[in-house]
Amino acid sequence: MGKQRFEETGRGSFWGDFLYEQAVPQDHFLRQLDRVIDWEAFGARLLALYEGQGEYGRPPYPPEALLKMLLLAYWFNLSEQQVEEWVNDSLAARCFLHLAANERAPDHSTLSAFKERIVTRGQEGCLQGLLEEIIRQAQACGVRFGTVQVVDSTHVVANVNVAQEKAHAAAGQAPRDGGARWGVKGERVVRDAQGARVVREEYFYGYKVHTSLNAEAEMITSVVVTVGNAPDNKQFARLVARDRAQGLAVETYAADRGYDDTENHYIERKYGEAKEYHGLRRCRYVG
Repeated sequence: MGKQRFEETGRGSFWGDFLYEQAVPQDHFLRQLDRVIDWEAFGARLLALYEGQGEYGRPPYPPEALLKMLLLAYWFNLSEQQVEEWVNDSLAARCFLHLAANERAPDHSTLSAFKERIVTRGQEGCLQGLLEEIIRQAQACGVRFGTVQVVDSTHVVANVNVAQEKAHAAAGQAPRDGGARWGVKGERVVRDAQGARVVREEYFYGYKVHTSLNAEAEMITSVVVTVGNAPDNKQFARLVARDRAQGLAVETYAADRGYDDTENHYIERKYGEAKEYHGLRRCRYVG
């Protein structure tokens, strides 16, 4: 598909590059993010999710621009409507999206429709493909991937009111999030009414994100998302298969108590960062 079919954006205009050169430093995080990643490499994969690959109807925005905008929403924990407003107020964000300084951002309904294409048409395979492209680019830039992978799962709470979900179920109504399930989060020691120490299981309502992380590069290479009650061991083979498909030179996999020593607690920190800084404590959307 030719570039002429995309919605024209105008960072190269007088009100684009000239003003950005004055107002957005070269070492700004979003400038660096724009330089270090080849965003156009995602275009063809994303364009396949459009009807007729974007050849019908009005020209679409370049899909890599919408991917960037969706990333901003996740990065700064903004809704689609909030990220639209923020981009319109931020020169750095418009520079990152290759918009002219006086050009409006794609509206939130466009971004929501783009996200829905990824979820319904692309599904998990599309997201894994985007991740694999990031890994490929990292390798091309000289990031070293070692021979040890760490596999773990993160419990992600559904974006619903659990009490209301229980009430809906009791009334025979469909749950708001029909995909979420109750799962065991772990165990903790508590004291009963008599003061005795007892071990109780902790439960959560939602999903699990199973990940394979390269210990040397500290980058996640493969992801499998399941319902909350899915057994971890059943996902291991799927993660290994996805790592192998990328040609990673893996020799050893470590998981759970098998890597529970002082040195590998550093690796555990990456999963803590995923919860603390990248939104894996709670789902952003239903489903």
